[in-house]
Amino acid sequence: MNDLVIRGGKIVDGTGKESFNGDIAMKDGVITEVGQVSGEAREEINADGRLVTPGFVDIHTHYDAQATWDPHLLPSGWHGVTTAVVGNCGVGFAPARPDQHQMLIELMEGVEDIPGAALSEGIKWDWETFPQYLEALERSPLAVDVGTHVPHGPVRTYVMGERGARNEAATAQDISEMAAIVKQGIQAGALGFSTSRTMGHKAKDGEPVPGTFAAEDELFGIGRTLGELDQGVFELAGAGAAGDVGGDDIDSALKEIEWMERLSAEINRPVSFAMLQFDSAPNQWRELVEICHKGQEKGADVMAQFAPRPFGILTGHQTEANQFLNRPAYIEIKDLPLAERVKRLKDADVRARILGPERDDSEGFGSMLDNEAMQKKIFPLGDPPDYEPAPEQSIWAIAQREGKKADEVLYDYMLQDEGKELLLLTFFNYSDGNLDPFHELLNDDRAVVSLGDGGAHCGVICDASLQTFMLTHWARDRKRGPTVSVEHAVHSMTQDTARVYGLLDRGVIAPGYKADFNVIDFENLSLRRPEMAYDLPAGARRLLQKSRGYDATIVSGEVVMRDGEATSARPGRLIRGAQSV
Repeated sequence: MNDLVIRGGKIVDGTGKESFNGDIAMKDGVITEVGQVSGEAREEINADGRLVTPGFVDIHTHYDAQATWDPHLLPSGWHGVTTAVVGNCGVGFAPARPDQHQMLIELMEGVEDIPGAALSEGIKWDWETFPQYLEALERSPLAVDVGTHVPHGPVRTYVMGERGARNEAATAQDISEMAAIVKQGIQAGALGFSTSRTMGHKAKDGEPVPGTFAAEDELFGIGRTLGELDQGVFELAGAGAAGDVGGDDIDSALKEIEWMERLSAEINRPVSFAMLQFDSAPNQWRELVEICHKGQEKGADVMAQFAPRPFGILTGHQTEANQFLNRPAYIEIKDLPLAERVKRLKDADVRARILGPERDDSEGFGSMLDNEAMQKKIFPLGDPPDYEPAPEQSIWAIAQREGKKADEVLYDYMLQDEGKELLLLTFFNYSDGNLDPFHELLNDDRAVVSLGDGGAHCGVICDASLQTFMLTHWARDRKRGPTVSVEHAVHSMTQDTARVYGLLDRGVIAPGYKADFNVIDFENLSLRRPEMAYDLPAGARRLLQKSRGYDATIVSGEVVMRDGEATSARPGRLIRGAQSV
């Protein structure tokens, strides 16, 4: 008898091939039959009128700590993710000497905006070495599968102490010891090694991530370990990955990809880097991808990770990116509970004071509102959210039409829905005022859908919904340009992402593959507007975004989410190394 049969669904099998109607049977966590299943099962799901897809494989998340206390890795669990890769961008929590715990917490808090209070409360620290961290993950009750990188920051700090944390040059002995730790981690089951070289990544104290300025002897010394083992992916946020906010060198990304290409060819392993479109070089992404293609002729396997929607910051009264934070009259009330603050903001006198000429000397989000270029990049998000707004929807354009100042328009939008409305500040990936460049990337085999950053940027960003966005926007609703087929969208989030890390046992609906699925009401699938919650350990805050339309998410043949609600099933496991069918 089968454990579970999904009957009568429209099967999108993950390969990109045309969908078909049929049944799927599974037993002991593996698909046993696809087509017309006649045998009985302990449980059946009627999927008539529904899409059935493989579970989504998200290769760029930051659930390194959350995986030890949250089995479903929310919000990713609400968006069909059944496999998550953590430890990206060179940050994580292992290896860790006992006296380095707070430093690693502050590193993650600064780089990924995960509240330090939540990390301090939630992490049990029952590990020191990287293999011990994997054992801790393995002991954690998981609803989804988790794989991880060995992150450069903790490795460098473990070996070099304060010298490593302050980015001093590594000696030959330091490099040898770091390589040995990475080798030990890969042998224990890590999926790769990660590092960060962008000045946009800084610890809470403002120091760049350990390894940011690592010389080639260090990068290649560690990278050769992957080559020796013939295992693992070398992942990085390279210099120029985020336009190096505040920097002037727009050629950084081109300089970075040159050594990536040489490293990949030498060690015969994949190198994967984060790629964004930024206004100072809006077409550079195309040049980077072309280099990836040409590198194949030299034996290099370099892959760009990209997010297929604006890489933006959410601004509003719920978030920490509030453009009125340089207005003294707003600062007076900013710590009030939302409902009370909104009541004050509706007062005409308070409004007049906030919109008056008075400013303090602070920089950051507050000062951006006085910049016309930034006014043109701020858009009301709405509910359901609109992630491809037209230029005429910007705060600046609305202000021009209505004969108002931009801050007046923003003030009124931020008060909508009792202060819960959000606006999208399109920092990156929106230089063209549309998403057309990402249609090219969605059809390029040197680029992979990624950078949702699930679990990170809790106060200003909520992009862990990329998988749902791919289906709703790119495969169904887009009006401002070309779309992709449902089959292509699903392939880009399943087989395509899985094979980057050699996870060849999943991402496809066929006999012998892992029984991970989503059953989706495609016609009614939708995203909800993000909202701030205070549900992390110690009551810390994070933006969460839910969806509608996932009937069921299944991991290893067990239903872990049903109609958007978590079940008690815990079939998830730690992934140790590449997996074959």
